[in-house]
Amino acid sequence: MTIHVLKKYKRLLALAEAGLFYGKDEFDKERYQELKDIALDLLTNISDEPLKNIENLFDKNEGYPTPKIDVRAYIKCNDKILLVEDIRTKEWSLPGGYAEIGSSPKENIVKEVFEETGLNVTVDKLLAVFDTDLREDIPQLFQYYKMIFSCTIVNGSFQDNLETSNIVFFNFYDMPKLSEQRTTKEQLVILENRTATYCD
Repeated sequence: MTIHVLKKYKRLLALAEAGLFYGKDEFDKERYQELKDIALDLLTNISDEPLKNIENLFDKNEGYPTPKIDVRAYIKCNDKILLVEDIRTKEWSLPGGYAEIGSSPKENIVKEVFEETGLNVTVDKLLAVFDTDLREDIPQLFQYYKMIFSCTIVNGSFQDNLETSNIVFFNFYDMPKLSEQRTTKEQLVILENRTATYCD
């Protein structure tokens, strides 16, 4: 299975969902529903997830299908980068997650950082936007726009939570095993070249 084929399947599903959303004719809607069912079946064949799980993921989308937004915080202190450890996989990434409707990107990242680290931060600036559809190493069912913000710690300390089991500042040249779907070394290289933010 190539990334190219996966993109075609995702595009087929997006077209079917758009037809279901905008379509007026009931016969056309039946055809769009059939296209959606076919696309979901194709995606099931290339994924470890059962059909019901994939259906639930896509059924949560309302309206015209668009890329999802993922917000992440890039926090440096004494030349080291803050990473969080996923409580399940024990892999590491920049703190963050899905942006929620009703909040700005900045409000989302402040909330995500606090939930995953216990730290209160201020948002300095947007450092980069990565399009996950351009990646060819790890296929993903959804297309994400990953927005990375540089942030500064105000106060706080790590609190037990349901998502992360630890937070650590790592040297750029001595990284732990990264959660590649969330944060890659290549992304960190780009971010490292765009920021000079340090804590006291």
